[in-house]
Amino acid sequence: MVVSVLEEMRIRSLGVIDDAVVELSPGFTAVTGETGAGKTMVVTSLGLLLGGRADPALVRIGAKAAVVEGRIGVPAGAPAALRAEEAGAELDDGTLLISRTVSAEGRSRAHLGGRSVPVGVLAELADDLVAVHGQTDQQGLLRPARQREALDRYAGDAVTGPHTAYTAAYRGLRAVTAELAELTTRARERVQEADLLRFGLDEIAAVAPRAGEDVELAAEAERLGHAEALASAAALAHTALVGDPEDPEGVDAATLVSGAGRALDAVRSHDPALAALAERTGEISILLADVAGELAGYADRLDADPRRLSAVEERRAALASLTRKYGDTVDSVLAWSDRSAARLTELDGDDGRIEELTAERDALRAELSVLARTLTEVRTEAAARFAEAVTEELASLAMPHARVSFALRLTECDEDAGVEIDGRTVAYGPHGVDEVELLLAPHPGAPPRPIAKGASGGELSRVMLAVEVVFAGTDPVPTYLFDEVDAGVGGRAAVEIGRRLAKLAKTAQVVVVTHLPQVAAFADRQLLVEKTHDGSVTSSGVTVLEGEDRVRELSRMLAGQEDSRAARAHAEELLAAARTEV
Repeated sequence: MVVSVLEEMRIRSLGVIDDAVVELSPGFTAVTGETGAGKTMVVTSLGLLLGGRADPALVRIGAKAAVVEGRIGVPAGAPAALRAEEAGAELDDGTLLISRTVSAEGRSRAHLGGRSVPVGVLAELADDLVAVHGQTDQQGLLRPARQREALDRYAGDAVTGPHTAYTAAYRGLRAVTAELAELTTRARERVQEADLLRFGLDEIAAVAPRAGEDVELAAEAERLGHAEALASAAALAHTALVGDPEDPEGVDAATLVSGAGRALDAVRSHDPALAALAERTGEISILLADVAGELAGYADRLDADPRRLSAVEERRAALASLTRKYGDTVDSVLAWSDRSAARLTELDGDDGRIEELTAERDALRAELSVLARTLTEVRTEAAARFAEAVTEELASLAMPHARVSFALRLTECDEDAGVEIDGRTVAYGPHGVDEVELLLAPHPGAPPRPIAKGASGGELSRVMLAVEVVFAGTDPVPTYLFDEVDAGVGGRAAVEIGRRLAKLAKTAQVVVVTHLPQVAAFADRQLLVEKTHDGSVTSSGVTVLEGEDRVRELSRMLAGQEDSRAARAHAEELLAAARTEV
């Protein structure tokens, strides 16, 4: 049952494409055309719809933007529909509309179900909607990392659980190892830092400053340094306020204000305004008496002892020595002391921390060893099933004697750089200890060899197709798009690929960009991409081929001649055979 169907894509100003409408239907659709006609526009456009990188070079010269719109049938409740609804998109009778716009300046916008969304949302939908495979994917299959990913994908949940646990332990081990290395390799620097901190703390402790002490001593030093002037000024002010006992004829402020108060008191009852002034004059008299008393006490309290001044200056010098090194003020020095004491405690505890980390590292290595062994066992079991399934598919792709197998190898290393597996110290990585390699024996008697060395281009194409067909049975994707997956294949092998793609199309939507008539003949529907030129602009269009038009195109693909009788007869024969088998 098809879970979702790519129904249509509309393309405007994308490369050599102008206002093309690519209508797709369930089943098997073949996209053909002459070399350079722009058939890969289907792949490029779909890549944009599914969150691919936006390249401004895709925009036709002179156009403002390239626009790709897609209509995909998605049943309610499907994972893609649920994710789209989470993003605010709306489905119209089970149809999801996707739009991607790329401006000539490189800006990109995405819309999903009528709602503007980040491009990343389209990428999230991709895994649930379409699997795109091209010639670059064939080359990717040559890399051991991709082969391991393929094996893990086939194993499914059996690998997911152990792999998740392994990844968590691996990250923990990396973090502990990094911290342990930092502590051990920088031991000398930390000892030097600790010595400097101890020296500074001892120096501060010897002086024992108090918060704000520097401000207090500065004020005291200023007072002691001008004691005589202060005492003389206080005495003169006191005399001016209350008079000199030895000069009865002298005039002082207190006597004058007191006389003014008595004069006002005598007549204050006659005018409220004058009564108020009399009150204020009385207050002045009281204030003068208070100030005079304080001036007298100030003079008595003033310490003009030179020895005290000397002690204050010595203390200030000691504090200045600290502020030159550890802070602008005594408060800053005390703050530095607090921070340094905490840091020193941390440094002094490094030895204990190293012991803790060492024990934790050993425990994580032991745990990683167990998890890695479990991961290897699961992969080994899945590898046998996966290889058998791919081998069976190759028999359907004109490789009846080919055999596929997986090799899981371990690499021994130094004790400090690995984990122990069955008494051996082996290298480990973020995905386990296994080096996974896909091997191919193309015919009886041939030793299994890595596909990077032992597979031709056509064999590699068929191996990749076989892998995808196996995936379709275990982890189905609604739509498959193959871009010249049949490269390097011809003759009977091409017929077998077409037959297998038609079989796959019974459970999924299959779109194939192909140059091979043997493959195109098996398609339920054939689209022709043609290039036209009006003298100034070259563009490509898409046409649905039916009846005689399809025979003519297959004839061209077979012999390069649309009107060749032999080619037409061969094309009709291909179509008839394909219809019979499908």
